[in-house]
Amino acid sequence: MKSRHGGPSDVPEGYDPSKYERPSVTVDIALFTIRNARLEVLLIRRKHKPCAGMWALPGGFVDMKESLEAAALRELKEETGLDKVYIEQLGAYGDPDRDPRTRVITIAFIALAPSEKLVVRAGDDAADAAWHPAYSPPQLAFDHKWILADALERLRKRMWEAPLAFQMLPRCFTTTELRKVYEAMLNKPVDLRKIRRHMSSMGKLTPCRKTTHHPMRKQYQFQAV
Repeated sequence: MKSRHGGPSDVPEGYDPSKYERPSVTVDIALFTIRNARLEVLLIRRKHKPCAGMWALPGGFVDMKESLEAAALRELKEETGLDKVYIEQLGAYGDPDRDPRTRVITIAFIALAPSEKLVVRAGDDAADAAWHPAYSPPQLAFDHKWILADALERLRKRMWEAPLAFQMLPRCFTTTELRKVYEAMLNKPVDLRKIRRHMSSMGKLTPCRKTTHHPMRKQYQFQAV
């Protein structure tokens, strides 16, 4: 089957790619979860230069034969053990001086997952991996401060466009837990009535068969329209 991007026959005769300088391409991932009613982001402590000892978003170089999303998912699996998470592309960052090693362009992603599914472990090139408050992180390596700020801005906007909160919740949850997720992601109090109005355009809450024994802790699950 012919590729939609053409094939070897589409390459001009005599074309030599080695004549042109090419930047390296990486992916960086802002993986968010809710822990202790607070939005937290996964950071890794860099083991090697540049920025050795500093915290950074997990990520790495893209292999020649993998897509950008596949590279991001591979890096996440190495750091968390997860191979199925919500992920969306945030944007590209290509300041010429963002990495002292060479010209590096990175593609940033946002990922969301419930905390009970995450088992954090440092990869081979990391000294440590840990959760940190997303809205008050430590000093970050490279330009990751700006990537994280952009990720949080996107998250606050997307919260009202898509049912992202349910990516951070177990299948069955209480309305109190739902409200706490909204408040943690938006970093401010949110009226539950506003959340219910928002959800009505995307789906509905239905009673969950799996319920707690406490009569005041009725659980629900979300059904998209």
